[in-house]
Amino acid sequence: RVLRAARDAGVKRVVLTSSFAAIGYGKMPPDGRPFTEESWTDPTAKVSAYVKSKTLAERAAWDFIAAEGGSLELAVVNPVGIFGPVLGADHSTSTAFVQRMMNGAMPGLPRLSFGVVDARDVADLHVRAMTNPAAKGERFLAVAGDFMTVREIAQAVKTRLGAAASRVSTRELPDWLVRVVGLFNAEAAQLVTELGKVKNATNAKAVRMLGWAPRSREDALAATGASLVRLGLVKTPK
Repeated sequence: RVLRAARDAGVKRVVLTSSFAAIGYGKMPPDGRPFTEESWTDPTAKVSAYVKSKTLAERAAWDFIAAEGGSLELAVVNPVGIFGPVLGADHSTSTAFVQRMMNGAMPGLPRLSFGVVDARDVADLHVRAMTNPAAKGERFLAVAGDFMTVREIAQAVKTRLGAAASRVSTRELPDWLVRVVGLFNAEAAQLVTELGKVKNATNAKAVRMLGWAPRSREDALAATGASLVRLGLVKTPK
């Protein structure tokens, strides 16, 4: 409906916020190579409803442009886990992940890896995808660097935030324990199929084509934690 309305109103280009969920699930690239914008999630594989919905939604957008988009252009941004400074108590799943760590609600960490990017850099990439002629018909992965394990994320938060992150655990849980917990906890159950998978993705296309220069993963994570502290959204260490 949005794309049809945009086309009918004479809009030149729509920038769709998709997700790494539409790129990096269901199958791995050969030879351990990083995921790129050429990769697509297999929605017929054993993936979560969220991952499947993101994949089908982006596919539908490209199909619309091809079939009835007329002169309407489409560009897509595919962010990984979005971190950075939060604005209030109603914040995202990714930043809530850091909040749980800092509140001591994660005494053990699953063996997972995922990408990190700052919300401010995701916004910047959207503007570039909207205004740069080269972005027409292209997808762009929004990722600050190599993927990090949950343990590496925890360690980065502890290192950068010091006493404020004293409740952050860096103890890794065995996979079998996470699977057992997943039998009784829906949140843990969604992690089971990704346990131990070493994923990575590259931002080379956004850097090369659009001149995108994201801040570091560590800066994004530190900004998340510092804003949570500033807004009183984490417990004060004793």
